[in-house]
Amino acid sequence: MGGGNGQKAKMAREKNLEKQKAASKGSQLESNKKAMSIQCKVCMQTFMCTTSEVKCREHAEAKHPKSDVYACFPNLKK
Repeated sequence: MGGGNGQKAKMAREKNLEKQKAASKGSQLESNKKAMSIQCKVCMQTFMCTTSEVKCREHAEAKHPKSDVYACFPNLKK
């Protein structure tokens, strides 16, 4: 025999709670877009805020060999 209405309602609440938890995990695309705070001033390409100075230098040398590294990324310290 099945349960009463109280048991069915409780099961429905638990099921909906699990759905909400699964939906909130989602993707990190929005937070990744917000973290793109370093920008090359020559080509306007954005980089993650955790990008190292070495990666910035590599970008400048590969993409803009005629420009100075500090022209691309003025926030780097000389």
